[in-house]
Order: sequence, then structure tokens, then C-alpha cells
Amino acid sequence: MRRIISLLENIDYRKDKVNVVSLFSGAGGLDLGLELAGLSSVVGESKALEYFNSDKEKFNRYRSKSIFHTVYTNDMFKEANMSYKLNFPNHIIQHEKDIRKVAYFPKCQMMIGGFPCPGFSEAGPRLIDDPRNFLYIHFIRALIQTQPEFFVAENVKGMMTLGKGEVLKQIVADFEASGYTVTAHLVNARDYGVPQLRERVFLIGVHKEKIEKKYGFYYQLPTPSHGETNEINLLEEKLPFVTLENAIGDLRSNPGPYFEGEYSTIYMSRNRKKAWSEQSFTIQASGRQAPQHPDGQPMTKVDKNKWIFNGSVNRRLSIKEIARIQTFPDWFEFSDGNNMKMKKNGRLDKIYKQIGNAVPVLLGKAIMQPISDFIYKEMLERE
Repeated sequence: MRRIISLLENIDYRKDKVNVVSLFSGAGGLDLGLELAGLSSVVGESKALEYFNSDKEKFNRYRSKSIFHTVYTNDMFKEANMSYKLNFPNHIIQHEKDIRKVAYFPKCQMMIGGFPCPGFSEAGPRLIDDPRNFLYIHFIRALIQTQPEFFVAENVKGMMTLGKGEVLKQIVADFEASGYTVTAHLVNARDYGVPQLRERVFLIGVHKEKIEKKYGFYYQLPTPSHGETNEINLLEEKLPFVTLENAIGDLRSNPGPYFEGEYSTIYMSRNRKKAWSEQSFTIQASGRQAPQHPDGQPMTKVDKNKWIFNGSVNRRLSIKEIARIQTFPDWFEFSDGNNMKMKKNGRLDKIYKQIGNAVPVLLGKAIMQPISDFIYKEMLERE
């Protein structure tokens, strides 16, 4: 107890910033997206992306201009925490502890987190809090304690349809009971500049008393910035979808390490190879399940749930390639834990898991940009 209280007393709060608590933080995809959104509000999107896409030294010179200031993270994934430490400011307190055993959470104005994708039961609409499922309840517990102005939570698409939608209704009701107006949004990452077909649900919470009632702010999902290149979308001023060619074409001769080994029956049960002109399949949290690189010939379906490779150019996407597809910048470093007793594939898999579990950085930015712009406008009006 004393250790936790001491930990909270050492939090680096800033009065001129929006203090952020990140739960289930992983390697920090959602965190970096929020930071980038806060920087975009201040310096403009083009400048923010210029800094972000340059090198780490340049980004570090400007990242403090972001209106968001993360003070505390919590995650149990050791290697992900090591990666987080490599890429984020050292004032952030990282708590590597089971969230169910965390008694107190730091005060904050913004709380974010991609709570683990639990195996929700189809048995009925009422949910049971057990060791495997429903860690979102501890997210809610943190909200009840700290009452931030906003929260953003992310999860898998299946949450929306499970139990004919009753599961999602219950989750939203549970979040709303802690003092928020909650909206659920199903989005595809490719609609926001991510070179990947990845559908995810975002729960956006706006505090009823502190924000909605006081300022009349209601969250609206940003209009997709990318789409098919046709006459209709040209009128809507959408950018074309980002392709694998756009994202990783320059890595052909230098892809870096990738997971090697045999392919399971499950892996070969469906197509795993996209063309250069398309977006990637969803990046999963497993090296063994990584999609195929676009080079070589397409796969062929030969039977029900059975596909085969063609030609000799067939390999899984590399670490560097999937990080690009998840829109992490090239300067972002991932730790494998430095366990030299573990085989190469095992160490690589630690990184594949971190990247696959993450929210694509640019998707996180897009989803949180309306909140960031609202907060920054209020900051300017108070000056």
C-alpha cells in the first residue's frame, strides 16, 4: 500500500497539459497516436507528420509541444514495457502489475487503453467477471476513481455482434454508469491511412458533467480520409487507400529479420498473400500467423479450407514490414527482451506480438483528433 501511494506521489503532473493514464498500454501504439493528435492540434497536421516521419531526434525536439502528457502506464507484458521505455519520455511511470491488483490509479484528464480481447461467452447477455475475461471492468474501476474528462477504449470487431449485440450493450451500459456518455464506433483502419484491413471497435467516453453538460461537446467520428480512387471520392476529397507498395515497397532489398518455419494446417486454410496494390490482411499478434510478403505468385485455393503456395518466393512479412503496416515510424524501437537463451523465432515472436496487439498509430491519431482539437480550442480560449 505504501509503495503504491509513494508511486502516485511521484507522478509528473503538468498544469499546462492534459495528463494521461494509459491502461493495457503494450508497446504504445495508441499512446503514440494520442501524442501525435495533440501535436497536430498545436502545429498543424502536416508539420506534425513531418516530425513524426523524420527521425527520433527530430521528433523528440517537438513532441513536447503536444497537449497530451502521459504520466502513468500499466501492462503485464514485460517486453512490451521495455519497448515503451525505449520510445517514450522517461518521466512516465510504468507499472508492470496485474491491473486487478492495482488499488489506486493516478488522477488524469484522459484515460486510454486497448483492453485485452476476452473470450466472451455466448451463453447470455449478462457478463461474468472471471480471471480470463472482462478486464474492462478494471478500466471502469479506474474511471470511477479518477473521473477523467474523456476516455478511449479499443477492442475487436466481434464485441459488436456477440450475443446478438447484447454483450456490447452491457459493456456500454457499464461504462456509462461511471459518469460518461459512451458511443461505440466500428472502423476499418484502411479508411484512415493505414495500409491494412483491420476492423476494430472504439468506445469513446465523454464525461457528462465535466464536458457534455458544461461545453455541449459530443464526439463525432471523423470522416474517413482515404477511399477508392473514383469520381465520387474525388468530390469528397478523399486520398487513395495506402497500399502495400506505398508502405513497404522500399524494403524489398532490406526487409530485416522475419519469422521462419513450417506453416500449420490452419495457416494454409485461407489466402495469406495480398498483392502490392492492396492493403495487408490484419496483422496478428503472432509471428507464425504473419501474412505473406506480396512478392512472388498468388496463392491458389485447391480445396475447401486448403490453399497452396506457388513458385519459390514465399515468406512471412518481416518485423520491419509489419511495423510499417501498423504505421509505427521507422525510428520506433522494439525490444525482444534480450533473452539469448531463447531461439531466434521465439525472440522475434515477442516483437510480432507487441506490434500485432497495438492500435495502428495513425488510426489512434485519427480517432482521437476530434477530442484533441476540442481540448486545444478550450485551452486557447482560457488564455
